[in-house]
Amino acid sequence: MNVYIVHMKGGIMATQPLELEPDDGKLLTSAIARIAEFWGLTNAKLGSVLGLSAATVSRLRAGKAELDPASKSFEAAQYLLRLFRSLDALLGSDDMSVRSWLAMRNVDLDARPIDLVDSFKGLMTVCDYVDAYRARV
Repeated sequence: MNVYIVHMKGGIMATQPLELEPDDGKLLTSAIARIAEFWGLTNAKLGSVLGLSAATVSRLRAGKAELDPASKSFEAAQYLLRLFRSLDALLGSDDMSVRSWLAMRNVDLDARPIDLVDSFKGLMTVCDYVDAYRARV
């Protein structure tokens, strides 16, 4: 997986690969475990979001494994972190409000956000929706 950073130099946009640090997998794994705890996600649910088995998620949460920065699961975890940060900013760090928002049917999304995040496309859709809403605020 190639991650790129975009920056401006002399009015010209340039992209270059973003260098991943050796601890990125460990840090993201820890963050995802905390998000799952805040949101009350089971190992099975988090596994569904990340595309991993419940057993693998159990090892991640116990600190016995970590996400591989070259994996699709790592990318999904980055989107989950993005969603967490966006909802945290919108709802003022109120975990119960976030859990409630995730569980309630959303008319715009035509589903419950917590159900949509089971697929990578759904996770991206929910992230984009929340980010678009944040842009209006």
